Amino acid sequence: MVIDANTTEVVERIQVGKRPRGIRISRDGKQLYVALSGSPINPPGGDESKLPPPDRSADGIGIVDLATHKLVKLIPGGQDPESFDVSLDGSQIFVSNEETSEMSVIDLAKGAVTHRVKVGGEPEGVTVRPDGKVVYVTCEGDHSVYAIDTTTYAVVGKVSVGMRPRSVVFSNDGTTAFVTGEVDSTVTVVDAMTHKPTATVKITGGAGIQPPPPPPLPMGLAITPDGTRVFVSNGRAMSVSVIDVPTRKLVGTYEQIGQRVWGIAASVDGRKIYTANGRSGDVSIVDAATGKVEKKVSTGDGSSPWGIVVSR
Repeated sequence: MVIDANTTEVVERIQVGKRPRGIRISRDGKQLYVALSGSPINPPGGDESKLPPPDRSADGIGIVDLATHKLVKLIPGGQDPESFDVSLDGSQIFVSNEETSEMSVIDLAKGAVTHRVKVGGEPEGVTVRPDGKVVYVTCEGDHSVYAIDTTTYAVVGKVSVGMRPRSVVFSNDGTTAFVTGEVDSTVTVVDAMTHKPTATVKITGGAGIQPPPPPPLPMGLAITPDGTRVFVSNGRAMSVSVIDVPTRKLVGTYEQIGQRVWGIAASVDGRKIYTANGRSGDVSIVDAATGKVEKKVSTGDGSSPWGIVVSR
């Protein structure tokens, strides 16, 4: 779904393939990359023996031309690609493959997977450090983040973080990483040079809300363009929390943003937050300073939006 940021209206829907999840803009701004999966949906604790067989031909990274808004190619992305990020020079994509506990490295020129790096169980979030030298991969199965050298593909660090880590965002200078812990309602602050945890921010919320919402389940992360604040989407708690980057402190929580707030992004000018709300099938447009929901944009097709990205 394409939303015009100026009019806040849906202007187009682009067909890309099965189960679109992770989403990124290419480094040159000309293409959109989307992780696609042929694995059947299986919620946590679900019985895999009762699922239909996977369609492995649907696995891959879809490439959309942003000039024409057309899907131009589907390239391999390993088995069941979930999240990913793009190398600093734009030549490679690093992909989490949940079912195989790997990070796949895709050479975009070749359109092929060239390396596979073993990581912890159920890898999820993937983010390249701003200097491009290291990529972080969250692993839900062992509550850790793997730091991987983007040249040698060697694991150079393993960081113990909160329970069931989901996403990573780096400070603008690349020295600090923030990692969401879904199950224990935390954001772990990590020294991104030494790959060591330095602090834990407890995410709270829901005070005064009736009926009380579920506890915060930190999921996605977005940092403002000026690097001063990190926004945390809290899943079924229907909220977004705000962390002050210089002090590493929780400074507020915006309540009743949407149902199952997952994907989150900041506008280019930092004045708006956009959240993908899976359960309610819409996108919230939020004033970043006040937390006021200015508008909810429905997907209109019964889908559950998962990822969101702002085109610059």
